[in-house]
Amino acid sequence: MAKYFLTAFSKTGEHLLNEVIEAGTDKEASEKGVERLEAENLLENPSRVAKSSGGLVHFHP
Repeated sequence: MAKYFLTAFSKTGEHLLNEVIEAGTDKEASEKGVERLEAENLLENPSRVAKSSGGLVHFHP
């Protein structure tokens, strides 16, 4: 399992969520990230899921 970083921001740039998630694939990481954002009611906020090795697998401006 690889590590991914889930981050959500307020419109002013403040971190609202900053967590590590583990997933077997980029797609799974993106899905887990979106599920977590939905659970925290942060889907409309800017967010990203990034691989620990670099690269984005989810980005919402």
